[in-house]
Amino acid sequence: MKRVMQLFIAICLFQLTVQNANAQPFKNDIALFKQRDSVLPPPQNAILFIGSSSFTKWTNMQEAFPLFPIINRGFGGSTLPDVILYANDIIFPYKPKQIIIYCGDNDIAFSDTITAEIVLERFKQLYSLIRSRLKYTEIDFVSVKPSPSRWKFKPVMEASNRLIRQFILQQSHANFIDVYHAMLDEKGNVREDLFIEDKLHMNAKGYAIWTQIISKYLLQ
Repeated sequence: MKRVMQLFIAICLFQLTVQNANAQPFKNDIALFKQRDSVLPPPQNAILFIGSSSFTKWTNMQEAFPLFPIINRGFGGSTLPDVILYANDIIFPYKPKQIIIYCGDNDIAFSDTITAEIVLERFKQLYSLIRSRLKYTEIDFVSVKPSPSRWKFKPVMEASNRLIRQFILQQSHANFIDVYHAMLDEKGNVREDLFIEDKLHMNAKGYAIWTQIISKYLLQ
């Protein structure tokens, strides 16, 4: 009977752990950010990069933009709702003068039911949330990039970029940063030489393109 009870408790604890993990995705990533902040407080009035793995894997971001105080809070696999969920942890504490967002790529790849209109509405929710507390902070969106492994989503990617660009053009203190077209060849196909083996994440050549384009938008 004792062994049965121990097994029952173990199963309950496991189920609770799974439920908590589902309720708080990426909680370990967020905890790591907070730990780093406690050891080395981030700069004030900085440029904050938030979003998914294209920022997470940009490990030399500060070196790419040496003249600017940079905070990188990208966490791999995240979608726009995830960034919204953790806004109080990864956005507002830093009081940034500028926010660079790269997100939407994973939203589109998550399901065939995700349309460009859904991606737009999710971005508008994030934008409105940020703007409600940071009235004059520059909010810039980096276009969803093309990638060989997700090329089947090209129509939704391009439509999402177009809709978000149209929305941003109507806002103040906001910019749409187009990296999408710079990553295509002369035939309009995605350049595979810009990616590592998984055909999803970029190599140094890909990040060099991003550095050149994004640097034009950074605030002094």
